[in-house]
Amino acid sequence: MSFYENFVMQTQMNYSRYYSLYAAEKTPYVLSEKPALPYEEQIRRLVREIEEAECVLVGGASGLSAAGGGDFYYEDNAAYRKYFGKYAEKYHFNGAFDGMMRPWKSREEFWGYLATFLHTTQTAEIREPYRDLDSLLDGKDFFVLTTNQDTQFVKLYPEEKVAEIQGDHRFFQCSKCCTDDTWDAVKPVEKMIRAMGEGTSVPTELIPRCPHCRAEAFLEKYHGKKLVILELGIGWRNQLIKAPLMRLTAREPQAVYVTVNLGEIFIPDEIRDKSYGLDGDLAEILHELAGGGMEND
Repeated sequence: MSFYENFVMQTQMNYSRYYSLYAAEKTPYVLSEKPALPYEEQIRRLVREIEEAECVLVGGASGLSAAGGGDFYYEDNAAYRKYFGKYAEKYHFNGAFDGMMRPWKSREEFWGYLATFLHTTQTAEIREPYRDLDSLLDGKDFFVLTTNQDTQFVKLYPEEKVAEIQGDHRFFQCSKCCTDDTWDAVKPVEKMIRAMGEGTSVPTELIPRCPHCRAEAFLEKYHGKKLVILELGIGWRNQLIKAPLMRLTAREPQAVYVTVNLGEIFIPDEIRDKSYGLDGDLAEILHELAGGGMEND
């Protein structure tokens, strides 16, 4: 088993092993009580770490998209009303994910909602936090590990630079798992949106019916080298990415682990001496970092 394959396998095992703890809002880790450095010092330090790094491994989750305005998933807010207005008025869902979990009277109505969801992410412009991250990574070799399916990373980078371990909104796959094949979802979604118009249901004949995967040698290439693991917007419950990144930090002698999130700085005591966290608005922090950090006093 390759280093990458083992990494993925351990990720899945960890998620299954500790799922009950995560669901109960607990953790199997002993958390660090090391006091945080002043914010300005952490900004300067991270800019320096990136400049000196031989490689950067980025872990990105929903907080990164939310920071740039993609915050329609969990609440009935302005962004949700903008993209899902007719469903918000009709069903009063509390965010996009809420609608995905509700019973629907017909498959046509469900696919109308799902097509709206997919079209929203498929056609979204690259959000500012991603552009700032791109500026921060300029000139560096890097790889992205993400649970986001909203296509933001693959709009910026070639697919061999991104592992979307929970899927990608550009593709359909058989709901019965009869095959590992995937196929295009963009054109079918466009057809559904046009056919639906101002309604909330798609024509029956446009409901998709059932008719690939890659690995990356990035981790093996930079084993033992100076590695910055940059974790962006990954909530503490998202152990699918967080746990293996922390474990990778522990095993790599020159790794530095930096977590950036609003109100959720989660650093195990085991890696406290090679880790730090920036607690604040992710969009503002990335914008500041992209500009080279604060001026030295």
